[in-house]
Amino acid sequence: MAVERTLSIIKPDAVAKNIIGKIVSRFESQGLHVVAMRMQKLSARDAEGFYAEHKERSFFADLVKYMTSGPVVLMVLEGENAIAKNREIMGATDPKKAAEGTLRRDFAESIEANVVHGSDSPSSASVEVAYFFRQSEIVKKCCGGQCGCKS
Repeated sequence: MAVERTLSIIKPDAVAKNIIGKIVSRFESQGLHVVAMRMQKLSARDAEGFYAEHKERSFFADLVKYMTSGPVVLMVLEGENAIAKNREIMGATDPKKAAEGTLRRDFAESIEANVVHGSDSPSSASVEVAYFFRQSEIVKKCCGGQCGCKS
């Protein structure tokens, strides 16, 4: 299995509910490691740039408004098959369709206020991580010397 990195965003509704720790704990308990993290209030420019692929869609303005409505927690998660694992932990975008025990099933209010974002592919993960984090802000998780490092 491949060790991957993925972007995860704890969205404004989850930050407002004070469930950051519960969300991070779910990721960590499933073998994902936080290798970068910060809380930030996105500007309209930040949100518009990040979601630029949706610019022509009818929900774009509402999405930008929602993502700028309060602080978010930006994270880089690392682990074996991190992208798929993160998406499994998050659950379906629509919390009514999300599996039992997923973040969205347990905490989301609606398709719009769905508590978390996660990259959907290796290419989007690479772009999304770089959008919010410089390489120097990402800490390499120590592997106990398995990769040749001196842990």
